[in-house]
Amino acid sequence: MQQENIWDAETAQRYDTPGSGMFAPEILGPTVDRLARLAGEGEALEFAIGTGRVAIPLAERGVPVTGIELSRPMVERLRTKVDEATLPVIMGHMATTVAPGEYTLVYLVYNTISNLLTQAEQVECFRNAARHLAPGGRFVVELWVPELRKLPPGQTATVWHSDPGYIGLDTYDVLNQQVVSHHFRFDETRQAELSRSPHRYIWPAELDLMAQLAGFELEARHADWDGAEFTAESRSHVSVYRIPPAH
Repeated sequence: MQQENIWDAETAQRYDTPGSGMFAPEILGPTVDRLARLAGEGEALEFAIGTGRVAIPLAERGVPVTGIELSRPMVERLRTKVDEATLPVIMGHMATTVAPGEYTLVYLVYNTISNLLTQAEQVECFRNAARHLAPGGRFVVELWVPELRKLPPGQTATVWHSDPGYIGLDTYDVLNQQVVSHHFRFDETRQAELSRSPHRYIWPAELDLMAQLAGFELEARHADWDGAEFTAESRSHVSVYRIPPAH
């Protein structure tokens, strides 16, 4: 389950669900609104830009956006929507690849930092964000809260989503802080399709320490892009880290 094999052409095509799922206006609208405010008059860099779900509407709001992406099929899908001049993308790893220029905002959405499977890589991702930012610049991370409270002793799996035709199930390795997401898609036949993706889950406090190691300060944390209060019951968070302004 190497990342470059997971994000293949078939996945890239299935990823886009215009108007629904993660592309629904009630999800995408607040995301783009918040990022546009945080970018201000500067430029934005998206780590793991994918097919442009967030970057394209953000660029349409007048924010210059550049992307870094590991999967060529995802970028090829993006290129059916916008050209290189409108939305430049550098092929590479979000923890190490450097984009030209200086940015007021770097962002990493929809749990994608967990695609980095070691703590060291995740720390490097923060450091890579820091090296791209102007003083006072911000790094925004959207991430789920590990659902270990749902695991009774001896159980290693949780069902995190269930719809007609779809079940999402996570299996946890709590010793190594690893989780594999299993996506089952099925219809009225006996056949089902399974896709899987590995992740390293991160607690909010651990994420804050990674940020501190890279020179960031936590500026804000909310339960969603609308700014709802983050509580012990929140299933995910949007965390905004800031490089201290120059004096």
